[in-house]
Amino acid sequence: MSYAPLPEVLRPKTLAKFVGQKHLVGKEGVVKKLLINVKGAGFFPSLIFWGPPGSGKTTLARIIANELKRPYHEFSAVNT
Repeated sequence: MSYAPLPEVLRPKTLAKFVGQKHLVGKEGVVKKLLINVKGAGFFPSLIFWGPPGSGKTTLARIIANELKRPYHEFSAVNT
């Protein structure tokens, strides 16, 4: 049996379950509008998320990739 860290287990997988950052993912949010407009086109612009730890940067990037069914590549200055 493998165990994942609790934050990984509890991480939301969809925008509907993403809490906070309404200016990005809310009804009128930038990311929400981009997702709606590009789903048919298959193109999404490159984004750089910046903010303090725990603000949802990685989670939001993973959700966007999942919603668009696109590959996701994670880069971190801490790990590279």
